Amino acid sequence: MLAVVEIQWWHWVSFILVIIVFLALDLGVFHREAHVVEFKEALCWTTVWFTLAMVFAWTLVPVRGRSEAVDFLQGYLIELSLSMDNVFVIALIFQFFKVPPQFQHRVLFWGILGALVMRGLMIWLGTELIHTWHWTLYLFGAFLVVTAVKMLASGDDGEVDPEHNPVLKLARRFFPVTPHFDGQKFITRWHGRRALTPLAMVLLMVETTDLIFALDSIPAIFGITTVPFIVFTSNVFAILGLRSLYFVLAGAIRYFRYLKVGLAVVLAFVGLKMLFAGVFHIPNTVSLLIVASIIFGSIIWSIIVAKLAPAPASPPPGSPPPSDS
Repeated sequence: MLAVVEIQWWHWVSFILVIIVFLALDLGVFHREAHVVEFKEALCWTTVWFTLAMVFAWTLVPVRGRSEAVDFLQGYLIELSLSMDNVFVIALIFQFFKVPPQFQHRVLFWGILGALVMRGLMIWLGTELIHTWHWTLYLFGAFLVVTAVKMLASGDDGEVDPEHNPVLKLARRFFPVTPHFDGQKFITRWHGRRALTPLAMVLLMVETTDLIFALDSIPAIFGITTVPFIVFTSNVFAILGLRSLYFVLAGAIRYFRYLKVGLAVVLAFVGLKMLFAGVFHIPNTVSLLIVASIIFGSIIWSIIVAKLAPAPASPPPGSPPPSDS
């Protein structure tokens, strides 16, 4: 019989230190100079982070058992899928603020670093609530079901409205904001005093957006497992892969039109699983297969529909270009 290794404080410290080293290499070596992240580079980094996540899951088997390894994979898949939905919102934010491509990686780096801190605090708070009041799980389950219904009912308006963002309003109230970018700086000098740049406003927008997405994703993973180390590590790997995933998927948004529907179904499934946990039990492997089938099914269906959609009619050869008047 497998002897399960108890998670100690040094496991947490070791994992966090390894992540810090990778982040330092990312910003200090590979992306020290601002440049446009090409598709091949982004795909390479996406593969690296995915491989590291799979290696981590493999190491969990002899250390914590096959069940927790499956829980990690399921949590990682859900968090990564929700991050994909976040990718499209970030793309709209970059379009709204007209962020130059060479500065986008820096925003994503610091945005994701802040997201890791926020999610770490939320995971700690959620764990304390569940351990103190177990019925909190049922509240999380009901919240996920309601969120799923809202996602299905709201559709996808594809709009970003920073003017009504309370964090941005607060920032503009206390700090001057320059009208133009100053390289990849978040803070600069303008009219003789320190001021925020539009890039800083983009960063604040990305952070608040991730906070909203975390309100869905954190309860969702508690529906998979309540082991803090598994919850935290699956979140970290999913978030770290978000930067490179953005540059891979941002240009293919139209191919994922039904992903939001799939995510809503997944949230509803996890929520119902939490609500009826005392009535019936779904094995971890079966749950993983259901979640994976829903997510990949929605992606495949999105691609099929996009491929079958009629292309816009092109003008006949030799015809004059359309007038701008």
